[in-house]
Amino acid sequence: MPLQISDRVRALGAQAQDALSEQFARIDAIAEYNTQKVLSAFQTHKVAESMFQGTTGYGYDDLGRETLGAIYADLFGAEDAMVRINFVNGTHAIASALYGVLRPGDVLVSAIGAPYDTLQGVIGITGDGNGSLKEFGITYRQVDLTPENTPDLPGIAQAVQDPAVKAVLIQRSRGYATRASLSVARIGEICQVIRSHNPDVYILVDNCYGEFVETTEPTQVGADLIMGSLIKNPGGGLAPMGGYVAGRRDLVECAATRMTVPGIGRECGASLGNNRALYQGLFLAPHTVAQATKTAVFAAKVMELLGYRTDPMSQEIRHDIIQMIHLETPEAVERFCQGIQSGAPVDSYVTPVPWDMPGYDCPVIMAAGAFIQGASIELSADAPMRPPYTVYLQGGLTYESGKLGILLAADALLRK
Repeated sequence: MPLQISDRVRALGAQAQDALSEQFARIDAIAEYNTQKVLSAFQTHKVAESMFQGTTGYGYDDLGRETLGAIYADLFGAEDAMVRINFVNGTHAIASALYGVLRPGDVLVSAIGAPYDTLQGVIGITGDGNGSLKEFGITYRQVDLTPENTPDLPGIAQAVQDPAVKAVLIQRSRGYATRASLSVARIGEICQVIRSHNPDVYILVDNCYGEFVETTEPTQVGADLIMGSLIKNPGGGLAPMGGYVAGRRDLVECAATRMTVPGIGRECGASLGNNRALYQGLFLAPHTVAQATKTAVFAAKVMELLGYRTDPMSQEIRHDIIQMIHLETPEAVERFCQGIQSGAPVDSYVTPVPWDMPGYDCPVIMAAGAFIQGASIELSADAPMRPPYTVYLQGGLTYESGKLGILLAADALLRK
């Protein structure tokens, strides 16, 4: 039985798709380039069936786990990488890196304003501070964006000149902010500014939502460490859990000692039969990311045709898979998210409502009918229920299914 989408919205979708051929061709070219990189890395490291076998218990001598880390390092132009199911999410991977490189008395600087909501509790900006960097005597400072909502390069230069500054955090995606996501080239410019004023500082990049959207990664333009989640881009929709840290070998080891304990580091951590999914997900990742990026571009065009403001706009070049849609009212946010949920392959009958999610300072609504819980490489939409009532859309395992979800969301808005 066909999905219940009005003729008006189907026609709108056809109009949007016809206008996006140039954008789609650009995205497909990036996917082809990145697929070649992944295939070459698999062949260079002689990936074999035996590497898909899992370990249990302590997880010693897990050849598949270690080879996967070497492949990630090659793909990201890094000295080393650690890819583990033991990371519970991207925030855990980022926090492990921060705790790994910082010591009491050090200063952490956020270069692009406030970091993503869940990291604020890690730092000690929000929450009760229990176990935060603040409680361990690490000072936090941030360089706010310019009035034009762009990184403040002179402000960053001034902030890092303090010799107490040990690490600078750069967030690639916009998170719940209204600034533009950062291109890899822009991250490289920020790294150059930091290096010229403090060559000894560690530069860490929250790489979530950005992997494989471009042909290079932040470790190739000056970042010391990048961190991300396997249930976002690099897991390709197949990884059931996990995260990664990639970059300088000594700093990856520092993160490993925080993921487990000093003296053990990366030596332990059973893969529990998940290696095959991690390898296959990575192999599919360039294509899957392209599908999600096309879905975001399509969503932007449809919503523009309906008269809504989008960021980025449909014709802009993408640097991550996140699409902002300014819906302006809480009712519109709820209807849009309910429409996205109705297009999901899992839990399509569920009605999403705002709720107090851990790590957030206001109620959040999330539409996420996913095969992997919380996997935002699958079509999902979420929004903090506060002005300006902007929804953040991401994911789409296939463009075809993502397109249907967008049309259902548009239909829900028009049926108000």
